[in-house]
Amino acid sequence: MGLVSQPLLAFVPFAVLYMNQPLKWDYLYAALCMMGAVYFIFRA
Repeated sequence: MGLVSQPLLAFVPFAVLYMNQPLKWDYLYAALCMMGAVYFIFRA
């Protein structure tokens, strides 16, 4: 996961704790999409 998950580690707690948003499956889907995008960008 590495660099891909670092923004989610910052923004998910911010959204849940500060903005009072419920924890949703969308965050997991977003992380999977970002990992897929990084895979397709850096595959050689």
